[in-house]
Amino acid sequence: MKLLKLSLRTRIFISMTILVLIASILIAAVTIYQYKEDAEEYHQGRLERKEQRIQIAINNVLKSTTYPVNEENITSIFRERGRIYQISEEHSLPVNIYDLSGQLLIKSEGNFIEDTIGKKLNPIIIDTLASLYDKRYLIKSEKNDEKFLSSYTYITDSRAKPLAILNLPYLEDDHLITRELLEFLKHLGQVYLLMLLVAVVLAYFLSRYITRSLKAISETIDQTRLDKRNKRIQIGDAGEEIHTLVNAYNSMIDELEESAVMLAKSEREAAWREMAKQVAHEIKNPLTPMRLTVQSFQRKFDPQDPDIHQKLQEYSDTLIQQIDTMSSIASAFSNFAQMPAQKNETLDVVKIVGLALDIFNEDYIIFPSEKEKIIAKFDRTQLIRVVTNLVKNGIQAIPEGQVPKIIVDVFLENDEVVIMVSDNGIGISEENKKKVYEPKFTTKTSGMGLGLGMVKNIVETYNGSITFTSQEEKGTVFKVKFPKEL
Repeated sequence: MKLLKLSLRTRIFISMTILVLIASILIAAVTIYQYKEDAEEYHQGRLERKEQRIQIAINNVLKSTTYPVNEENITSIFRERGRIYQISEEHSLPVNIYDLSGQLLIKSEGNFIEDTIGKKLNPIIIDTLASLYDKRYLIKSEKNDEKFLSSYTYITDSRAKPLAILNLPYLEDDHLITRELLEFLKHLGQVYLLMLLVAVVLAYFLSRYITRSLKAISETIDQTRLDKRNKRIQIGDAGEEIHTLVNAYNSMIDELEESAVMLAKSEREAAWREMAKQVAHEIKNPLTPMRLTVQSFQRKFDPQDPDIHQKLQEYSDTLIQQIDTMSSIASAFSNFAQMPAQKNETLDVVKIVGLALDIFNEDYIIFPSEKEKIIAKFDRTQLIRVVTNLVKNGIQAIPEGQVPKIIVDVFLENDEVVIMVSDNGIGISEENKKKVYEPKFTTKTSGMGLGLGMVKNIVETYNGSITFTSQEEKGTVFKVKFPKEL
C-alpha cells in the first residue's frame, strides 16, 4: 500500500530498476539449475561409460581364465594375478563383487572411502536389480558433504547366466564445474551491474520526461478553487493521452465557472429547506401529544367527577408546556439560532420523564413512578423532547396485530443518568443500523427522519451519548446517558 502512495515518477523509476534486478536473478537461477542438471547428467554418463569398459574387461578375464566359470570360482578368477586390482587401477574406479545373495566376495584396494562399502547388500537392492529390465540399478547417496553414485549390475557367463553382482562406487567431483560456474556468474554479475547502472540512469530521465507534463497538470489542478477564477492549462509538446486530459480539464474549468454561481444559490436554498424541515418536525412533535391530550380530555370528561378540576389543571399544564416548546422553537427560528437555546436547569429526571409520558394515554407504556429522585442538570424542554421522540419511535415500531409493550426506566450507572426506552417492535435491520442517526433517514411511510438525529445532538450537547441494541422481530432498546453534573 505504501508503494501506491509514491509518485508516478518514483514508481516508474523503481519498476524499471526492479525489472533489471529480477531479470538478473532469474538468469542466475536458471544458470545454476542448468548447471546442476548438466553436472548430474555428466556424472551419470561418465559412470555408465566406465561401467561399460569395466564389463568388457571382466568379460575378457572370464574368457582367459583357467578356472571353470561358475559362481563358486568368481573369487579365485578375479584374485588370480591381481586382476581385479588391475581393472580398478586401469579405470580409476573401485570395484566390488558380491555373490548373488549379497555377500561381499572381493573388493579392490582403490583409494576410496572405506566405509562406503558394506559387507552385505541390502535385500531391497538385490530384489530391485532382479526386477529391472536392463538389470542395472543406480543409487544416489551423500556422506561427509560428498555425493556418490553406486551402480549395480550382474556379472554373467557366455550364456548370460548371472554369476555375481558388480558394484561400482563413483564419487561425484564437482570442483571443476563449480569453478566454471562461479567464473560465469562473476562475469554475468559484472555485466548486469553495468546494465543496472544504465537502467537507473535511463529510468531517471525517462520517468522525468513522462511525468513532466503530468506534474504541470497536477500543480494547476491543485490550485483549482470554486471561489476564484481558475486558469486554463496550456501545454506544448506532449502525448495524445496528456492532450486528452488537458482538454478535459479545460472543459471542466469552463463548466465550473458557469456552475459556481448556481451552486452557491443552490446551497443557500438547500440550507433554508433543511432548516424548514427541522422546524416543521420540531413543531409537529408537540402538536401530536397536544392532539392526544385534547382527545383524551374529550373522551374522559365528566362534569360530575369530583376530581375534574385537578384533571383539568393537569391537561392545561400539559398543553401549556407543549405550547411553550413550540414558542421556543419559533423564537429560535426567528432569531436564526439553534433550536431551542440550551439551559442548565437542576431538575428531577424521574419526575420530568413522568411528565413527558403523561401525554401518552396508552396503557402499555410501563414506567415505575415509585423510583427515588435523580437530580441532574438538563434543559427541561429538551429532556421532554428526547423522551417523547424515543417513545413515539417505539410505538410506531410495533406492527399491527401485536400486543405492544413499551418500558421506560431511569436509573444511575457510574455517576451517569441513564434513560432506557425499550419496545417489542420490528427491530432495526443490520443494513439500517448505521443510518439511524442520519438526517432525513426514516423507515416510516411518513415523517422526515430528523427525530433521532436531533435527539443525538441534544444528548451530545450535554456531554452525553445515545446507544441502542436491536434484534429484528424482537425489539429495540435505546439508552441515553448523561452526567449528573456538567
